[in-house]
Amino acid sequence: MALPRDIVLLVDDSPEALGFLTDALEQSGFSVLIATSGQAALNIVERITPDLILLDGVMPEMDGFETCRRLKNNAAVAQVPVIFMTGLTETEHIVHALESGGVDYLTKPINIDELRARIRVHLSNARSAQSARVALDAAGRHLLALKGNGTIHWSTPQATRLVNAATGSDDGIEIVARHIAQWMQDRDKPGFARDASFSFAQDGQATLQLAFLGAIGADEFLFRLTAANQRKDDVILRQHFPLTLRESEVLLWIAKGKSNRDIGDILGLSSRTVNKHLEQIYVKLGVENRASAAVKAAHVLHEI
Repeated sequence: MALPRDIVLLVDDSPEALGFLTDALEQSGFSVLIATSGQAALNIVERITPDLILLDGVMPEMDGFETCRRLKNNAAVAQVPVIFMTGLTETEHIVHALESGGVDYLTKPINIDELRARIRVHLSNARSAQSARVALDAAGRHLLALKGNGTIHWSTPQATRLVNAATGSDDGIEIVARHIAQWMQDRDKPGFARDASFSFAQDGQATLQLAFLGAIGADEFLFRLTAANQRKDDVILRQHFPLTLRESEVLLWIAKGKSNRDIGDILGLSSRTVNKHLEQIYVKLGVENRASAAVKAAHVLHEI
């Protein structure tokens, strides 16, 4: 069975360059997507995530540098390597390309052998980075990395699910990133507790606890996310019902209207484990379903 081809998004306003590079890349075993403008490239990545982007630096309306900045602000393609191709050879242009988010810079006319070699290197590096993030996610690590300007650099899928579950929003990761960005600005103020963990609150109640793990690159800052400590409510539930610690945590999130999948993401449990806890909760509370369990829990918590 043939392996899937790597997808290269080729962005250039020159028909001649597009034709020449498309032929060369397809002969090298790549699938090629074509965009003739920066906006067209942005539209394409909303539907398809390429493995690598080749980007012309000089284009009308939106140049390659601005296109790259906008691509990097899209969390879905932020980790896709971008190689610039341009006739601009001054140092300032190369610096501008790298500062915009590019990983490499080729001057025109393009040498195809050199282009193939650079593509192979950057695809390999990108796969290694992705494998590391997948491994972290599989290990249950809720990690989020931001750039110095407060934009999302990357997050493990588990962190994204935790944030969305805790905020009740599919855009939760963007909301929390803005909160972290404000903390990063404040941490440079005199007397600020730079190493202390901090909370994200919604509707006046903390739902996430965030810990700054340090800088892991020149412009990459790593944070660990956990569900906010609900110990007080857990204790109240265990005082009224013969629950284990984990059962009280599950019941607490049931009372807050979370689904089994959300609870699993928040507590780091599989759906099967959540179901097992629910079975014990129903027996111990003398109820038959989650709605009745939620009502009993809410009644106890609201009495306090």
